[in-house]
Amino acid sequence: QVDAVRVYVNSSSENLRYPVLFVVRQQKGVLSWQVPLIFRGLYQRTYNYQEVSRTLCPSEPTPETRPSDQIIFVDVASMAPFNIAYELLVTRLENFQLETNKAFNFTASPSQPQYFLYKFPQDVDSVIINVVSDAAYPCSVVSVQDIVCPVNDLDHNVEFNGVYQSMTKQAAITVQRKDFPGEQFFVVFVIKPEDYACGGSVPSSIHGNVNRTWNLQRTKNLQVTIVPSIKKTVYVQAMFFSFLSFLSFYLGSLVVAFVHYISIDMELTVPPGSVSIAGSGMMTSSRPISASTPEGSSYGAIDESSSSGGRQLSSPERRPPAGSDTDSSVEEESDFDTMPEIESDKNIIRTKVFLYLSDLSRKDRRIVSKKYKIYFWNIITIAVFYALPVIQLVITYQTVVNVTGNQDICYYNFLCAHPLGVLSAFNNILSNVGHMMLGFLFLLIVLRRDILHRRAMEMKDIYTLDYGIPKHFGLFYAMGIALMMEGVLSACYHVCPNYSNFQFDTSFMYMIAGLCMLKLYQTRHPDINASAYSAYASFAVVISLAVLGVVFGKNDTWFWVIFSVIHVLASLALSTQIYYMGRFKIGECYVGMFRRAVMLLYTDCIQQCSRPMYMDRMVLLIVGNLVNWSFAIFGLVYRPRDFASYILGIFICNLLLYLAFYIIMKLRSSEKLLPIPMFCIVATAVVWAAALYFFFQTLSSWEETPAESREKNRPCILLGFFDDHDVWHFLSAAALFFSFLVLLTLDDDLDTVRRDKIPVF
Repeated sequence: QVDAVRVYVNSSSENLRYPVLFVVRQQKGVLSWQVPLIFRGLYQRTYNYQEVSRTLCPSEPTPETRPSDQIIFVDVASMAPFNIAYELLVTRLENFQLETNKAFNFTASPSQPQYFLYKFPQDVDSVIINVVSDAAYPCSVVSVQDIVCPVNDLDHNVEFNGVYQSMTKQAAITVQRKDFPGEQFFVVFVIKPEDYACGGSVPSSIHGNVNRTWNLQRTKNLQVTIVPSIKKTVYVQAMFFSFLSFLSFYLGSLVVAFVHYISIDMELTVPPGSVSIAGSGMMTSSRPISASTPEGSSYGAIDESSSSGGRQLSSPERRPPAGSDTDSSVEEESDFDTMPEIESDKNIIRTKVFLYLSDLSRKDRRIVSKKYKIYFWNIITIAVFYALPVIQLVITYQTVVNVTGNQDICYYNFLCAHPLGVLSAFNNILSNVGHMMLGFLFLLIVLRRDILHRRAMEMKDIYTLDYGIPKHFGLFYAMGIALMMEGVLSACYHVCPNYSNFQFDTSFMYMIAGLCMLKLYQTRHPDINASAYSAYASFAVVISLAVLGVVFGKNDTWFWVIFSVIHVLASLALSTQIYYMGRFKIGECYVGMFRRAVMLLYTDCIQQCSRPMYMDRMVLLIVGNLVNWSFAIFGLVYRPRDFASYILGIFICNLLLYLAFYIIMKLRSSEKLLPIPMFCIVATAVVWAAALYFFFQTLSSWEETPAESREKNRPCILLGFFDDHDVWHFLSAAALFFSFLVLLTLDDDLDTVRRDKIPVF
């Protein structure tokens, strides 16, 4: 047992010109202070304390001295020309050494800090120091310091050594044996003279009496408990759990692929004259192929004797193989789009009241496929250039935390932050492995479909292309890369989560939501979907707005006004493009854009008030605009501090609205939902509901001060290693994976339906 001595001094003098000086000399160091003891705050405010109590650096017993012998010299001096009364009291501390799993209560104040000794038991490699208090204020600091004398236990020097946290009602610090060669450390408790660091009121620079005495007005009751942390075996179990959980998705996919292979093998006997299409794999149809447009098809359907670009073919053999992709410049999309007759054809077809898929899939499949492959290659380039600086930055953050010991930099859930190596919260990083594994699995599933589709097209007649949804996989590949990068960047954010790097966690979520909406629109509008360059440029604008919102979105009204105006105008412009199937050329004349919009609204709404020309699209766009305008008004009125999540909410609501519209219209058109997409839809809804439950279990918040954020910290709930937010990572990865599968399989029922029978909505 280590003995410690505490010195209490008190002086009735409030004369700051002639303070009483106390110097304590020990075997290992010298400790000095003055009475009145002065603390400084903001705006050079001063706080005077006439009662001071300090714990002297303890000395362990040696063979030359008895356990209770300590030689201490206390020198008292003052330069005052008059006598000053003071009181000096030296006491022996009975409970200086903290015990494992045993709570200890005590009181501290700015002029009477406390610190205690803790020694690691033989079988414990890591402990968690839990500190709680019933009162949020006064603001306090908890520090863990090595055995060095003198101990830094005052407000102005507590940050000079060791690891420290600010605290209101709760604090938790994980300490590892390897960080302290002596296998012991001091736990220091300091009360700050002001509360602004913990989120309290900021003192006025004008008011306040510098001679005011604060002896007993800022005391705080604290309770400290030191409990063993998890063992190394728990780390191994958690890693096995994380990888095996998502490897089960690979196993399930293999089972589905095997069953599908068996079903294909059973259907290989195809009657002569029938067609086999690759959708989820290969599906059969007993519908014979005719050389002319079927009877009853709508105006604008493609004649099977003509190519998708409008060029006539004398025989199928003269056309390049369906599965081949060439780099010939004559096949560029612009060669078709600039032809006047094709442009006129577009205007005629896309303004029809009832459109079918054949009307919007007229371009050469190889050219359109190349166009969508650009999404894949561009997102890889973006991911590399975005991720490398992010990784470098978060490594710098973690290094600063480790070197300075300032744990207020990062907003962890300190009650469930398990360090590994240089990482302070390895569990928050490990839980993102699901995004990477499931993103890679989705890429494999898309690759399998792509290969099956290519094989089917190489084996079958060219005219089989007139069946089902056009198979373009570029956007699916981009979605898989985006899911993997979301895991990488979320892990980077959780290396040191804070206010300035939260956009790392959300940037690719914007891209995922945007790519999903583009893919859903591309399904029945393959010829008029946005190019990769336009889409990624739009995402860049959104991310730029998110960064500006982080900087200016707190209290600047002008920013919210500008953003709300941009949001509403962008919604209107996009709605016009969607309603008129891309035939509304905003870029041709910016001056006349609004005049044309008014004229179009007049002709379609006022003159035909009873029924718009495109009723379904009008309903979707009215609801969509109401949702977006509501978001704009909400942001303008309430100005949420978490601007990145606010933008993400806009994207997600628009995606859900469009997906719901698509499924409703699909069912209205008497189309079916096959078992696999139906299962994926149900799984998506269930897993998203569970994931959102854990997402809203707030464990920290960088919108508040670090001390206030720690009030929300909670213990681990899964395997003693993962907290609620880690479970959110697991479930959200699975939910995004199922969401992608919904988009991938939603229209598998149309693989045997002619495109001139598939409606566009």
